[in-house]
Amino acid sequence: MKYVLFDVDGTLIDALSNQRRVWATWAQRYGLDPDEVYRVALRTRPLETFAQVAADRDARECLSVLHELEDEDVRSGVYTAFDGASDLLRDLPPGAWALVTSNYEHRVRGRFLRTGLPVPDVIVDAAAVGEGKPSPLPYLRAAARLGAEPGHCLVIEDAPSGVRAGLRAGMTVWGVNAADPVAGVHRHFASLREAVPHILACVADPEAATAL
Repeated sequence: MKYVLFDVDGTLIDALSNQRRVWATWAQRYGLDPDEVYRVALRTRPLETFAQVAADRDARECLSVLHELEDEDVRSGVYTAFDGASDLLRDLPPGAWALVTSNYEHRVRGRFLRTGLPVPDVIVDAAAVGEGKPSPLPYLRAAARLGAEPGHCLVIEDAPSGVRAGLRAGMTVWGVNAADPVAGVHRHFASLREAVPHILACVADPEAATAL
């Protein structure tokens, strides 16, 4: 059997507008240009973003404000699961899949509750590992918790950092929800819906993971 490790934001849940809104609000509180802040935030983790756009500010305060805004967005924001996400997750065997996210578990659970998606037994979040993507550690931790060898894992990602993390972990990586393939992916699908039957087939027949 193949195990499936999913990224969350941009892969299962469309949170782009939410992320942009949260960062815009954060930037306005500090008198910064929202577009510039978001441009940096897309490429870096929060503490690295603060170092670039608000080096004169207390990083702990910046992070606290960001976390408050993100938590409020989970409570009041509008979230949408990508087409095919619900059917896919409900059709996967229990114990055969996990979530690997750079966010925090309580927010993921809140978003899944809002969108009606099922929650797996294994969630590896930002607090679970010392290094986030593109480090392979998050995906390796998820595989270990599932009792799976890295070579038996299929990673579903939308972002370059996540793709690199999966590849460095020695896993098969498929890209979704992008017009063009992310460098390094073994297969590319323009949408999650397009990938659904292939993911389900891969769980039943691991050889399908590398078939073109």
